[in-house]
Amino acid sequence: MALRGRAKLTDESFFFVTTTVVDFVNVFKYPQCCDALILNVKHYQKKYNFEILAYVIMPSHFHWIVQVDRSKGTISNIMRDIKKYSAWDIMEIIEQLKRKDLIRIFEKNASEYKDRKRKLWMKRFDDQVIRNQKMFWTKVQYIHNNPVRAGLVARPEDYLYSSARNYVNGDHSIIKVNTDMLGVIIE
Repeated sequence: MALRGRAKLTDESFFFVTTTVVDFVNVFKYPQCCDALILNVKHYQKKYNFEILAYVIMPSHFHWIVQVDRSKGTISNIMRDIKKYSAWDIMEIIEQLKRKDLIRIFEKNASEYKDRKRKLWMKRFDDQVIRNQKMFWTKVQYIHNNPVRAGLVARPEDYLYSSARNYVNGDHSIIKVNTDMLGVIIE
């Protein structure tokens, strides 16, 4: 897959990333699917040694800010593995839920590929290099307010699959988030 300019990046390590389910299917309305994604993130966090600085899992997509350790892997490596293996786990959950309507959507989206039966994630993910402190906090606020804007909760910290809980309540029960960035200067 083409890196769309990522090969030119050398020192960047902070990224705002968004990835979306095909046809904007709301698979993450099922807590089991959110939990499967979180387990995959935790697994690859150990392998690639990245820090999660903010995240939210919305019904059809997720956003996060990560700090990568480029000596362990790139943002492309991380996203490739998380998307590939979480898709397998989420497809299994969708089958267990007997959601044939969703399975048909995922099969239809895989029809252009010879080696796939189903496709969960859109082809690419969107990423932006976090270039400074202002951009970092703008993206954190965007992530945390996403469930509020979508009408899912009244306050960001009320949404279970969001780092707003980590920042506001110190609650790291879903996933550990590095909330110590307040005094760090990103250059």
